[in-house]
Amino acid sequence: MTNENTREWAIIPEPNSMTVGEGVVSLPYAGRVNESIAIGDGDYLLAHQLVADIRSTTGLDWDVATGDMWPGFISLHIADSDASEEAGTPGAYTLTIDIDGIAITGCDFEGMRNGVQTLRQLIRQNGAVLPVLQIEDAPAYRIRGYYLDATRGRVPTLAWLKQWADKLCLYKYNQLQLYIEHTFAFDGMSETWRGSSPLTPADILEFDQYCANLGIELVPSVSTFGHQYVAMRTQELRELGEFPEDADRPFSFIERMRHHTLNVADDRAFAFSTQLVDSYLQLFRTKRFNICADETFDLGKGQSKQEAQRVGVATLYATYVGKLCEHLSQQGHEPMFWGDIAIEMPEILETLPNNVTLLNWQYDPEATDEKIQLVAKAGAKQIVCPAVWGWNALLPRVDDAWNNIARIARYGIDCGAEGMLVTDWGDFGHVNDPRMAVPGMIFGAQYAWNPAGDTAESIVKDTDENSAENDLLARISRVEYGDCSARFVALLCNASAQAVFTWRELVEYLELDDGTGNCNTDVAQTIPCLTERLANQGTALTLREARDRMMRNMATTIERIPQANRKLQQCMVEIAPIMAHTGKPGIAAAVRIAMEGQLLLNRVGFALADAHGVRDARDVDDRQPSDYRTLARELECWCEAYAKEWAVTSQPSELHRIQETVWKAADELR
Repeated sequence: MTNENTREWAIIPEPNSMTVGEGVVSLPYAGRVNESIAIGDGDYLLAHQLVADIRSTTGLDWDVATGDMWPGFISLHIADSDASEEAGTPGAYTLTIDIDGIAITGCDFEGMRNGVQTLRQLIRQNGAVLPVLQIEDAPAYRIRGYYLDATRGRVPTLAWLKQWADKLCLYKYNQLQLYIEHTFAFDGMSETWRGSSPLTPADILEFDQYCANLGIELVPSVSTFGHQYVAMRTQELRELGEFPEDADRPFSFIERMRHHTLNVADDRAFAFSTQLVDSYLQLFRTKRFNICADETFDLGKGQSKQEAQRVGVATLYATYVGKLCEHLSQQGHEPMFWGDIAIEMPEILETLPNNVTLLNWQYDPEATDEKIQLVAKAGAKQIVCPAVWGWNALLPRVDDAWNNIARIARYGIDCGAEGMLVTDWGDFGHVNDPRMAVPGMIFGAQYAWNPAGDTAESIVKDTDENSAENDLLARISRVEYGDCSARFVALLCNASAQAVFTWRELVEYLELDDGTGNCNTDVAQTIPCLTERLANQGTALTLREARDRMMRNMATTIERIPQANRKLQQCMVEIAPIMAHTGKPGIAAAVRIAMEGQLLLNRVGFALADAHGVRDARDVDDRQPSDYRTLARELECWCEAYAKEWAVTSQPSELHRIQETVWKAADELR
């Protein structure tokens, strides 16, 4: 196998077996793709994908045909039934490029699709002159899924969802789930979804068909237990929550993440959940259904407290989830749910029906295999779930994503997991532009396909980590961004390391105000330095005390801001010409807005530290932000540009909450 470093092209995911020969193969100016009808690709989508890429990279117009009377320079066909055992692995394919032509053989439709994506990547990088090579390839995980938050601030446009599905297809994903709490237009629930730009049944039907054509299974996912923040704040449904008395509290990004669990001791709760499930599942062709059921923080603490004391919180949880799973099973569906509560209370694992799949999420970059081993030893089916690490921030935490995904992928294989589901969350209003998640998504594509390679081995064993990560960053730069210098993703990674005062810290600072000028204790309890103070002294904090303590706790970090902003500005200088040559103005604008926003957030953190007397934050070599009003105006101008970029991928949804947060920050500065 030719050394990757000697080539100016790459393939992601990296094939399991590839032999690169001598010489090159030129595509004919009048060529044809012959796609066998046996593949089952009714619209010949795969052939048309190749023709479109040939046209966009070479300007050549190719033909599409089927049948043995219409030979093509590129031929796509299904393997014979007596093919080798490896070739019979679901999703497997072979690709041969030589002077006689190009042949892709798939063991099934998915295998053919995967082989076509490999060839598309080669065409996009090499144009009409391709390397002579032979590839035999198959995925490690049968299920390679992506989980996209479509509820905590952003509702993607249908057009952008299709673009994202196209990209998932290119990197060989075969499953997609959209996370829904309140952003679907369920009948009879307009009070819940009003003003959220909800997805509609027509959207799902169209998108489900679009994904199916690409070989991607669209799996329904809706909250049925925890994370009912919006629904439990409505007039019609609040009585179903654990704490209906809290329904009229001011909106809080932080409280949305932690409160408003369904009171499952109330029989009406099951009727509510099954109404969601039964109506939603009818729009999807798959038999899988994710009921979520994660982070039920308030369970047994409010209206269900008496029942929880009688039977135990674990039993209360397991009984309700079991009823929902049985309800789905009776209709011929396969239930899935998040595994955090079951892992915290392992006795729940013993009660799971055989057809239930536990989604075992772990987002720690230094995660161990303990929880995955626990589920495996219990004999439960599981899918392992790492994250792209984009939430609560304008710039993606690329290093954290790589460490987390590479580890979890390897652990899952070792423990016999059925698949990997890479999660992309939008906590705190989904300020993170979904295009910032692309590097993390591609990490997931690589390690779901080949988690046992040298790069994954190095991260698990803590050997040569930088080399392994840098190699993948370079390959992503080439394949995804068309960056001949192979530096773009490394620069983005470096830029993200300069995020000192992030969106999360800004939201925490602002939401410590309960709306009346007093300290919001619920918010304070989520900030470690304040949690310790509340626990030790047991007395209430004033708003000023809470903010003072928060900023003092960040003093050492804040000292980095002047230097961090200089480094961030240098990243912007170096990225600009790279982006100018890739022909991708959309991502260039998104990256520029994110970097400019982080520069401003860092300056806001510096200003707030100064206002709270954190004198250690001063840097005598750097000009101080003496005019807070100027910084406030810059924030507001940036927010307008951010809103325009939001509209490129997303419905209006909760953009107004992002804007209101920025405006509050500007008002604090003034």
